[in-house]
Amino acid sequence: MIGKIEVVLDEAAQDKAIFQLFLIGDGRVRPLPIPDSAKTFEEMLAGYPLGVYSAFRTFEHNKFLYLEAHLDRLRQSMSLLGWDYQLDEAALRNALHQVCAAYPLPEARVRLDVLAEPLIFQDVSGRLLISLMPFTSPPEAYYREGVRVDVVTGLHREKPQAKTAVFAQHRRQYQKSSDVYEYLMLDGDGRILEGLTSNFYAVQEGVLRTADSGILEGITRKIILNLAVELGIPVQLQAVRLDEIAHLQEAMISSSSRAVLPVAQIGAQMVGDGRPGPVYRRLLAAYNQFVAREVKTAV
Repeated sequence: MIGKIEVVLDEAAQDKAIFQLFLIGDGRVRPLPIPDSAKTFEEMLAGYPLGVYSAFRTFEHNKFLYLEAHLDRLRQSMSLLGWDYQLDEAALRNALHQVCAAYPLPEARVRLDVLAEPLIFQDVSGRLLISLMPFTSPPEAYYREGVRVDVVTGLHREKPQAKTAVFAQHRRQYQKSSDVYEYLMLDGDGRILEGLTSNFYAVQEGVLRTADSGILEGITRKIILNLAVELGIPVQLQAVRLDEIAHLQEAMISSSSRAVLPVAQIGAQMVGDGRPGPVYRRLLAAYNQFVAREVKTAV
């Protein structure tokens, strides 16, 4: 196991270190240059030989929820792509702990990338990148009132269980409009699979429904489904058809950065009475309690 990894940040980087990008390799961590105009992970990583990734947020500055699951996702994605690269978990954990502890804002969004090929920068060669940017929670009003989502056709993951940077680039064309918070992807039969950056759920006659295939099974999704079982909420792994939206009582989306958010409207159709429902409120409360118990540092 690698002990304390050498992390080098120059003074200029320290001053404006709101957007940070690091290369991990050879027992070292080196900051990489970032375009001044970069405001998203995709813009920060433009031009690099991207491969697979996982993204999440910090809690209490340098703690994480289910970090091991995110590392397992990287391994699974690499395996699905046929890569034989071995993830240096000890080095990654040490680097992640140190760069997040030094981050100047209270919380950060974090992205871990395994590149498709080695990158050489200064005296470091490696395939692991850590990206950090400011974390901003969705407005409280979204949790109280719900969000509007819409559907998009013709976009899907080639390998649903592999979280690839290529798909992240393809979805960029569907930028959030002023009144659409997220877009939902459909299968060929008009069933709702998942959001571009989230998993999707619906409540019909007290049953929590979500797609069981053709999706990236999010880490937060697994937590939500386990909590539903603990709360006695029936779960059905069956995708919702577009023609069923009018019969739903509730809908919601989840991701590691959002927790779980209520959906008030899908396209032009109001969901239920257009307000967050009791199943959503129970799940959100249980999720927040779960986070408080389970967050841990990387080392």
